[in-house]
Amino acid sequence: MTRIYFNEVVTRDGFQIEPNFISTDAKVALIDALSLCGYAKIEATSFTSPKAIPMLRDADEVMGRIQRVPGVEYTVLVPNLRGAERAMEAKADELNLVMSTSEAHNLANLRMTRAQSFAALAGVVRYVDGQTPINVSLSTCFGCPMAGDVALADVLGVARRFVDLGVRGLTLCDTTGMAHPLQVTRMAEALQQQLPNTQLTLHFHNTRGMGLANILAAVQSGITRFDGSLGGLGGCPYAPGASGNVCSEDAIHMLDAMGYDTGMDVAQLIKLARQLPQMVGHEVPGQVAKAGRITDLHPAP
Repeated sequence: MTRIYFNEVVTRDGFQIEPNFISTDAKVALIDALSLCGYAKIEATSFTSPKAIPMLRDADEVMGRIQRVPGVEYTVLVPNLRGAERAMEAKADELNLVMSTSEAHNLANLRMTRAQSFAALAGVVRYVDGQTPINVSLSTCFGCPMAGDVALADVLGVARRFVDLGVRGLTLCDTTGMAHPLQVTRMAEALQQQLPNTQLTLHFHNTRGMGLANILAAVQSGITRFDGSLGGLGGCPYAPGASGNVCSEDAIHMLDAMGYDTGMDVAQLIKLARQLPQMVGHEVPGQVAKAGRITDLHPAP
């Protein structure tokens, strides 16, 4: 079976909309524990304005304190040139830039047109000049909650422009959980055909209960890299009704059960997921942590 690689986004995408500040000690301890679970990448934090996202105001300290495990890439979200400067000073292994393929969502999320965002991010790519690998996350690739369908040609057009700039990877994001498996198959096939040398990652939300089905459709179409959030935490603050990201341990448990090689320690992930409710102060959406693995048998009554 094919090797599948997972990127963990809980301490950035998962935590960023939590109302109560999660301590730096807790973030560092969680990242250090996740680093031993087999992830390809961990999106540790974001070098954004503390006023914009107060939860991540400790980005510099988090990056300075984590214990980096060989083989794991520690990536950070970077909104602009100043963020890129800070991220490079912190020795991030990868910079993750973001814009939307939908004009309406880009204006709501970033307060810029797509053309303005592309110009700004192109400036970041030129500044980095190949010193650190760059990934670009493209939001609303599978639909916009304000504008509806986003044409596949539009997604591929924006993707191609970034690839032509020399970025290493692209993450295609289902920001509001609007994707369905047939659409995912079409997108995955087109991306691999047109961008064969680009590191492609898919990022799904489970807003309408199709997250795992979409991951399976993508895997069966040849995609091997996925984002996930421990416990299913997260969601876009500028996307109405967008509940959490696909749950890492649920997705990895599913693929492991099907015989795919994820290289992940599912038992340890479940242990960490079971600690999340106490950390964030509320229940989390993940299901395997509640029910246990399908191989966890119980004595007969």
